[in-house]
Amino acid sequence: MTETITQTALSNGMKVLLKEIHTAPLVSSWVWYRVGSRDEVNGRTGISHWVEHMQFKGTHQFPASVRDKAISREGGMWNAFTYLDWTTYFETMPADKIDMGLRLEADRMVNSLFDEDEVASERTVIISEREGNENEPHFLLGEAVQGAAFRVHAYHHEVIGDMADLHSMTRDDLYTHYKTFYTPNNAVMAVAGDFETKEMLARIKELYEPISVGGEPARLARQEPEQKGEIRLSVEGPGETTYVQVCYRFPNASDPDFFPLAVLDSLLAGPSNLNFFGGGISNKTSRLYRALVDKELAVSVYGGAQATVDPFMYNISMTIHPQRKPDEALSALDDQIKRIQDEIVSEDEITRAMKQARAIFAYGSENITNQGFWMGYAEMFADYNWFLTYLDKLSAVTPAEVQRVAQQYLGARSRVVGTYIPTGGEA
Repeated sequence: MTETITQTALSNGMKVLLKEIHTAPLVSSWVWYRVGSRDEVNGRTGISHWVEHMQFKGTHQFPASVRDKAISREGGMWNAFTYLDWTTYFETMPADKIDMGLRLEADRMVNSLFDEDEVASERTVIISEREGNENEPHFLLGEAVQGAAFRVHAYHHEVIGDMADLHSMTRDDLYTHYKTFYTPNNAVMAVAGDFETKEMLARIKELYEPISVGGEPARLARQEPEQKGEIRLSVEGPGETTYVQVCYRFPNASDPDFFPLAVLDSLLAGPSNLNFFGGGISNKTSRLYRALVDKELAVSVYGGAQATVDPFMYNISMTIHPQRKPDEALSALDDQIKRIQDEIVSEDEITRAMKQARAIFAYGSENITNQGFWMGYAEMFADYNWFLTYLDKLSAVTPAEVQRVAQQYLGARSRVVGTYIPTGGEA
């Protein structure tokens, strides 16, 4: 994949990536901040997500009700996301209206109000969101597995945070977090679409270079120690369905093993979509689907790999067939993993898995919003060259490499196995 983009850094340290795409009169503008749940300590879990919510509460220049209606009136859309390693905001608008998005983001980088009443109101909203999550078996099981997989590293907690912290955090806690991490030198701006680079860069400099450089945020450096044996846990909750989640250690996105593991993921469970906007593709040809769903051990099975700054985890989730036991499905899973560990996978099967992994990546990279997404997203854990070379690196994966990473990463000794046991009633 070869593409021409302009990359530069403003005098205050903000990195800017620009990509002209003249296929439609649209522009998608993204501002990414290097802050997420990875930067949170006990007592402040969920603070990055809460600050993201507060960014929609307005500034003096752009009160919340005014800008929301203005963007909709101009035919645009906007949103934001907080995750493990980052928080991002975007506007996709008609090309001749994108200046509103540029001005809005420059303003709320420094001028968000954090009104006490709005903080209190949003506390109620986020606590309600957390309570809703606690009614979902997948959330309850996933939180337990993630907490067991990370005892030391800040990936231990969910992005939404722990309920105790959502009750106790103050307006000053939120504002301090905002002022610490929402600085131009901790940000990346990515703009894709129908514009002229010279004019766009001049406008970005005009709006963003006056913003003062912030201090270098302190980063947590708590490496997760090696796990000394398999961890098994169970979670009980309402419902009639049993779920099993198996978590294996997975390297960070800049590790060379990420790419053979992406092919292994596609082979085993169907390819994971790294793009938060993209859809999935059928995994019915995957080994686990054929071994578990076709043989009625499970109703569904899927895998999940993610691109992260630090090593995270690879999850395989199974919805157990009503007439089967969790151990039956787990045994079938283990059999399939052992097959890959013991036998070199055929070139044809690797080619098919690779083709599917390439397809889902391509589908999630097509439109202008996705292009803007990838420009900034790749910068959060590597750089844009990671995106440009992704398909080439997938194509270079060999069957022997797939076998090696299966042996190295999919061992029972370092995994967590969680089972959701239904107690009846409504889930």
